[in-house]
Amino acid sequence: MIVAMASGVAMTALHAAPGADYARSPAELMARFDGDGDGRVIEAEYVAYLSLGFRARDVDGDGVLQAGELPPDSRPITKAANEGRLRRQFARQDGNGDGALDAGELLAPPRG
Repeated sequence: MIVAMASGVAMTALHAAPGADYARSPAELMARFDGDGDGRVIEAEYVAYLSLGFRARDVDGDGVLQAGELPPDSRPITKAANEGRLRRQFARQDGNGDGALDAGELLAPPRG
């Protein structure tokens, strides 16, 4: 439920794997993103976590989500394009520009 409230990290059909297990608290969400447990989420951790759904949907492992791997009426997307979009999203989330997200930035709507 927390994920649905955090528009900056909302699990869209592209990111959420089928049957996704959503975080129940801000602390749990932060822990899922924060791979090294240092209390900050760097771009690599952000992209890695939000790419889990891409990898789960890429059934044939070709690095492209296409018709059978996407919801109806979705356009194909490559792994590189998806990661580029996530990096831009990370930059908008990083409110203070320090290259890492704290819990407040992770849960806040992206800037501009």
